[in-house]
Amino acid sequence: MQRAYGGPLIAHIIYRLDVGGLENGLVNLINHLPPGEFRHAIICLTGYTDFRNRITAPGVQLHALLKRPGNSPLMHVNLWKLLRRLRPSLVHTRNLAALECQVTAAAARVPVRIHSEHGRDVDDLDGRNPIHLGIRRGMRPFVHQYIALSRDLERYLQDLVHVKRERLNRIYNGVDTRRFHPAQGRLALPHPMFRDPQAIVVGTVGRMEPVKDPLNLVHAVVQMAGIAPDVRHRLRLVMVGDGALRREVARVLEGAGLSGQAWLPGTMGGIEDILHGLDIFVLPSLSEGVSNTVLEAMASGLPIVATGTGGNPELLDDGITGTLVPPADSAALSAAILRYARQPALRREHGHKARQAALERFSLSVAVARYREIYRDLLERRCPHVLSRYGNQLNA
Repeated sequence: MQRAYGGPLIAHIIYRLDVGGLENGLVNLINHLPPGEFRHAIICLTGYTDFRNRITAPGVQLHALLKRPGNSPLMHVNLWKLLRRLRPSLVHTRNLAALECQVTAAAARVPVRIHSEHGRDVDDLDGRNPIHLGIRRGMRPFVHQYIALSRDLERYLQDLVHVKRERLNRIYNGVDTRRFHPAQGRLALPHPMFRDPQAIVVGTVGRMEPVKDPLNLVHAVVQMAGIAPDVRHRLRLVMVGDGALRREVARVLEGAGLSGQAWLPGTMGGIEDILHGLDIFVLPSLSEGVSNTVLEAMASGLPIVATGTGGNPELLDDGITGTLVPPADSAALSAAILRYARQPALRREHGHKARQAALERFSLSVAVARYREIYRDLLERRCPHVLSRYGNQLNA
């Protein structure tokens, strides 16, 4: 049993383990790294949900520090104690909410420290908030290596945070192209409104929070229904996810007389089955890092309409694998969706090319291999004593 759970310990520090792209990427990484090469602990500054059940790798520790809103010196004391007890060889923090934990990790004498930037918050879409920028610059001396999930974030870290190029890596999220694959024809979703074979099913998956701008999609669908009577009665809308804007989304749909053609199931699993029930996937966000749901839709062979923000233009070739539109522009979003709704041949063409791009450029195996390479390289350079202790597993 020692061999199965052997290897240096990596402590992944995040704000909360819940449904989300960052969390999905973390769980995918842990589940697909070679078994036995590393041990893993996930330290949540606040808490965790049933999303933890997505972890299938053996022996993963899960800790919740139950941090309250605002600054919390006590949380850092508790984190320091936990790190001194766990004695990880490497700490990996993710996003601004966990960045200050790099100081605590240094104080706890963790020999290797990595930080990843996955995306931005709705109150700081360009990353220029002076307080946030000051924190990022102040944390630079404590971080040994940075990982950016897109070229956009990579440029941001270089140009504004002033991270040196040799301390910076870019790794796109990867998608499991075996789990997410094209369906043999659109499958009917588990609701009577989807039984009509002539229906055109438009869908999205994501938190119903301002940064994801679900109301942009709703307003676009309402506009499309108003100008395209040939599509209105065939239109079906699926919005998977929950959040602060869900009631407002439902209210707008009801006011437009479209609530009977929309399904808002909340947060749910089995996203691969949901994608098999769509004709068109839409991501209406104000800001993105590298969207897992866009990658999953690409791997599922769907045409995609997404806002041209963050890493989206790096995932989608506009007019080839999908369509990019400006953020917060419901008219442009409506026109792009309507184009796909009226042209099934275009949907098939773009969906096929999106699947090929997922296979060639964004596979999960490529992403995992890059993380593994960075972890191993930093361990070899900064704490070679780890190699003498776990050499057989690291060199396997």
